Formats: sequence, structure tokens, C-alpha cells
Amino acid sequence: MSSISSAELKRVFDQQKEYQWMVKSTSAAQRKQKLQKLKDVVLANAEAVKQALFSDLRKPAAESEGEVAGVIGDIDDALANLDAWMKPVEIEPSPHLKGTRATMSYEPRGVCLLFAPWNFPFLLMFQPVVPIVAAGNCFMAKPNEMTPAVSAISAKILREVFDPREGAVFEGGIDLANALLELPFDHIFFTGSPKVGRTVMAAAAKHLSSVTLELGGKCPAVVDQASDMALAAATIAAGRCYNAGQVCLCPDVAWVREELADEFVKQARAYIESTYYANGEINKQAFSRIVDKRNFERVKGYLDDAVKRGAKVEFGGKTEADDLTIHPTVLTHVPLDATIMKEEVFGPLLTVMTYKDPAEIGKYMRKGGKPLAMYVFSKDQKFTDQMMRETSSGGVTVNGWAAHWFEPQLPFGGVNESGIGRYHGVHGFKELSHERAVLAVPAA
Repeated sequence: MSSISSAELKRVFDQQKEYQWMVKSTSAAQRKQKLQKLKDVVLANAEAVKQALFSDLRKPAAESEGEVAGVIGDIDDALANLDAWMKPVEIEPSPHLKGTRATMSYEPRGVCLLFAPWNFPFLLMFQPVVPIVAAGNCFMAKPNEMTPAVSAISAKILREVFDPREGAVFEGGIDLANALLELPFDHIFFTGSPKVGRTVMAAAAKHLSSVTLELGGKCPAVVDQASDMALAAATIAAGRCYNAGQVCLCPDVAWVREELADEFVKQARAYIESTYYANGEINKQAFSRIVDKRNFERVKGYLDDAVKRGAKVEFGGKTEADDLTIHPTVLTHVPLDATIMKEEVFGPLLTVMTYKDPAEIGKYMRKGGKPLAMYVFSKDQKFTDQMMRETSSGGVTVNGWAAHWFEPQLPFGGVNESGIGRYHGVHGFKELSHERAVLAVPAA
């Protein structure tokens, strides 16, 4: 295991279980004070965070700034709305209970365990911290060991903001994660792959812990004949290339009407060349690298397997093992039995499939797990409605990429294979709270 012993983890856990009763009784003003301190410390360390993200993932400045801005945006939303979120909800009693008073109050779940992923190691460590704190919980957090520079700065920030009785952080690898999962947490918040999500859920089941699992899946993009082709191709290519494709919301497969496929590929290539290339060479300052050698080989393996099975590389296809760079790649004529059609890619490879009848898309999607997101590009509401009826996904953006993620009033999360639970805004506060029903009968 890491240098942290199981006994030390249990000691901190026991401290938090006891201290949780004090945290539970805190007011909105007291919780907002903690969130304000978190905001101040994050902003004070913003440059160090950006440097860490570049060190671990070669993230361009704009993407790194997005991770910091996302955290600050969630804190500001909680600061503006926490008083309202915490108020008990008055319920009109049923006629047969006339004279009683029914309310629903929000109380913290208790002591939470938080695991951060490696693809957005800062954003997805601190975004869940916001509703955890807003709802009055204590927490033990583990940054991701695959991004060590971000892990270190995340731990520094958390230790500066929180008393370890309320918020503790531990750095380490799989052994540490397994040791933490042995403890009877009230709630576990995990962002990562469905495979590891199953392990987390199995561990939670031992203690009947509630869970929030933010997972992934093969998110499709569907391009209709009524869509703006240049916009659709550029938007899908941007989504596929963001963070070198290492995003759970990336469009994995673009389904394009057969007669429009050539134009889609042309427009996607034009966007990629103008955005990530200069004088015919990839601009690595504008394009992230793959996180490590194992994932580099995994993504390269998907590419090699697809080509071996007859796929055509329309653009890209180059890989550079020395700095873990996989160039943006567009593939066509990919057979359905290729590995890339079965696994979430998590790399900058965009598969373009064609269809004649929109019903083909729903039939294909229903064979696999429900994805985290779906993207529909169309000006025809009937087409969009058909896609909604015949498919299921965690969320949907129409004529855009991941836009539903940015709206804090919408719940964000997956369904079945792509996740359990919801967060962002008030939905995160509710997710990290227990809705306690209270019915008061007048005293005799």
C-alpha cells in the first residue's frame, strides 16, 4: 500500500464520523464561509494548477483555465443559492391528514469518500467537493495517482482549506483506494470507468453505502440531412479532440447520412487542420497528450485493429510514442466487429459511420450500454424527437457538444452503464443530502 496505514485511515474516518454531527448542524452562512475559503485558495493556486495540468497531460492553457473556471463557477452557484437549497420544503398534507404539518428537510449523508479521475484531475476532484461541503458532509478524498503533479497541488489546497476532521486527503495508488473502500462510508462519489465503477459499487454494497458513479460509454453524434454540415463537423471534431479525446462526453462515433459522409469528413478535416496544425505539422502546444504509455498503447491498438480490419484513415493516423502523442484521426469504413466500435475510445480517434434510415441508429445503440451523452445535429424537430424516442442516454445536446454539461440547472449524470446519480447545482446538493420526511401531528 502507500505509506498511509489502514490504521491511520480508520483513525481519520472515526474522527470524521464523530465530527460529522457538528458539521451537520452548521448554518448556510458557515458552509458558505468554507466554500469562499476554498474559492480563495483555488484562485491563489490557479497558476500552479495550470502548470500541473500541463506537466501531467500537456493540457493547453485554455483547457487548464477551463478546469479552474469550472470549479469557481460551481462554488459561485452554491454561494448564491445555498440559503434557498437548505430551506425545508413545505408539503401540503393529504386531506385525511388535515391539521398536520408535512415538511421535507435536507440533511447530510454523513462521511463521504471521493475518488478523482485522471482525465480532468483538478475539475473532477473539486467539483464534487462543492456539493459535499454545501450539504454539510465530511469527506476523505483521493486524487488520481496517474496525474501526480495535479494530485500534489490538489492535496495542498484541500489541506489548506479543511480541518482533517471535516475534509482529509490521501495520495496513493490502487492499494490505497482498496483500503479506503474497506471503510463503511455513508456515500461514495466516483468518477471513472464502468469497469472500476463496478468494483466501487460492490465495495459499497458491503456497507449499504449510497453511491454516485459518474462513468462513460460510447457517446454517439447523429448528423441529419437538415443540419448545418460545417457546424456539425467542426463541433464533433472539437469534441473528439478536446483533451486528446480523453473526455467521457466525447463523441465516439459520428453517424452521418450516407450521401453527406464525404462532405462531413471534408469539413471535419478542415477544422482539425486549422485548429491543431501549423504549416502541416501538429501544434503540440494546442493539443494534449495521452496520459501514460499503457493508455497510448490501448488507443493505438484500437487504431491498428480497425485498419487491419479494413477501416480507411481519412486523416491523421500518426502516433508518436516518445511523447505519447496520437494525432487527431478520422476513420471511415470501420467494421462493426472492430474493437473501436465496442470500447470507449478515450483518445482522438473519430469513427464516421453512415446510415440511410435513422432507425438503424437506435437499433445499434440499443445493442450496447446507454451512453453518458448523445448529440443530435438537425434543424428538423421530428428527427430530433425520433432520436429521443428510440434511444436512451444520460443527457442530450442538440446542435452542440456537451452544452448540457455547462447548464448548472440541469442534472448531470449517466444511466445504468454510464452512471448512477446526478450532480451540478441544486442537483448536487440533493445528491449529497438525504431528503428527510417529517410529519408533525398537533399535540393533544
